[in-house]
Amino acid sequence: MSQAVPKPVTQLIEAFSRLPGIGPKTASRLTYYLLRAPDELSQTLATAIADLKAKTRTCSVCYNITEDDPCAICRDENRDSSTIVVVEEPLDVLAVERTGAYQGRYHVLHGAISPVEGIGPEDLKIRELVARVSAGGVREVIIATNPGIEGDATAMYLQRQLAPTGVKITRLARGLPTGGDLEYVDSVTLLRALQGRHEM
Repeated sequence: MSQAVPKPVTQLIEAFSRLPGIGPKTASRLTYYLLRAPDELSQTLATAIADLKAKTRTCSVCYNITEDDPCAICRDENRDSSTIVVVEEPLDVLAVERTGAYQGRYHVLHGAISPVEGIGPEDLKIRELVARVSAGGVREVIIATNPGIEGDATAMYLQRQLAPTGVKITRLARGLPTGGDLEYVDSVTLLRALQGRHEM
């Protein structure tokens, strides 16, 4: 950066640039916005970031992000503990919860198997899932990894690891999006929609 830019400005731009989805231009815009914004906004942001790291942890049962251990979902006696949805990331828990249709428990892997990125099964919370299911009380494991090479590889690995437990293993259905036109759907999605068809 130019010598005309103060070091604290450069440092914040570089810090923002390291975040996913934020390039140098967006990082610069955010930094200069904070320079003009009221001091309270910067203080609120700084406090929120500090609290994020200091006051959150992973649940010792499902590995979701929580303030309390175990998390509220794992503590909720009204939820079905015999069903576990396995997701890649904590954000995926929020997506399933938004549907309002699922009342079971979760297990967060914290990633997907990706040899290209050097992520193997041992880097994920797979061992913990197998131990949790092996302990008993689980009737069904719903694998909700993302569709794609990594998600499918993770799902296949999970299926092999969980098969000896005798638990029912299912995978989220995939197919056509609501409101989509057949002419714009890729062939893999259309094929999966055909294979996953059900009786009306």
